[in-house]
Amino acid sequence: MRGKVKTGLDLLERSWPKDLQGAQIGLLVHPASMDSRVRHASDIFLRSKKFRVKAFFGPQHGIKGETQDNMIEWEGYRDHKTGIRVFSLYGKTRKPDPRMLKGMDVMVVDLQDTGARFYTFIWTLALAMQSCLALGKTIVVLDRPNPIGGHIVEGPVLKPEYASFVGLHRLPVRHGMTIGEIALYLQDVFYPDLRLHVVPMKGWKRAMWFDDTGLPWIPPSPNMPTIETSTVYPGVCLLEGTNLSEGRGTTRPFEIFGAPFVDPEDLVKRLGEFRLPGAVFRPLYFMPTFQKYAGKLCGGAQIHVINREKYKPFKTAVAILKAVHDLYPGIFAWKNPPYEYEENLLPIDILSGTDRLREEITMGTELSKMEAWWNAELREFDKKFRKKYLLYR
Repeated sequence: MRGKVKTGLDLLERSWPKDLQGAQIGLLVHPASMDSRVRHASDIFLRSKKFRVKAFFGPQHGIKGETQDNMIEWEGYRDHKTGIRVFSLYGKTRKPDPRMLKGMDVMVVDLQDTGARFYTFIWTLALAMQSCLALGKTIVVLDRPNPIGGHIVEGPVLKPEYASFVGLHRLPVRHGMTIGEIALYLQDVFYPDLRLHVVPMKGWKRAMWFDDTGLPWIPPSPNMPTIETSTVYPGVCLLEGTNLSEGRGTTRPFEIFGAPFVDPEDLVKRLGEFRLPGAVFRPLYFMPTFQKYAGKLCGGAQIHVINREKYKPFKTAVAILKAVHDLYPGIFAWKNPPYEYEENLLPIDILSGTDRLREEITMGTELSKMEAWWNAELREFDKKFRKKYLLYR
């Protein structure tokens, strides 16, 4: 399966839309906006004579990945090398305003996604699409691989009443799409009058994982250091909606999880009863250096994925929640808002995109019955929407 994939950024010079020659552009990027030669998009765009960069924009964690933890805002500034303004889309606003887009013709988006609905970069794209539509600007998306493949989908489809910055529109948790494909879906269904160009990749196949592409892995955010992290993330991120640590503040975020009240051996024994495919659990103790339980000894486990094609990250995380809920009914708790700018809805509900998951865990519903209803949602979404926008086989 290994190949030499070229991203939209790699193909920029030959694939830039002819009608946008000489455009004044805003560039929405982050640390992983690199080409296959590890050159950052900002440097490539600044050297090109096809357009002029008017401003840079950065999503959550900053244009340089400078904010380590989640939900830490950052403010814009002026780049000291070029004098160009850098606007924050994770601070006072998450949506570009008219002042930011003044004098621009095009917003170029080059963001490495992780393949999970609650990773906020795709929603920064969606809000940029809203602004550009309102102001008559064009969006150009430089496509990149889905690091966990484009052939597997999993988890509930977001219900509109649970829309938030971790899911603005209907999409499964593990969506199996590239950011370019998501842009096509968003435009067609929600922003049909937006002028959109997607620069597709060359050489990418749907069954490819990131380490099949020949591209260098560059963390798109500080707590997404490896492909292994992105493999478990579409599930373990649910723990952000609870009083369990999702491993932030350790060297293996999202692979390690637990809490001070958890006994590792009891937890792993209970998880074994679910017979989860593609993974084994190692009991351990850990002490986070920041975030939940910083400086406190936690009991828990590490997920070791032994077959990533069979592994189901969302189902695995639901099993973890059920296990801890049942083992520690008087201590386990759902986290209260606010969370990612949502002040009223429970974090677990906006992460899962429904209140049904939380309610059925509380009621003790069997895992297989829970998986059955979200699989039914997946089949419907795939048939009505997803398949229409897939660019690659």
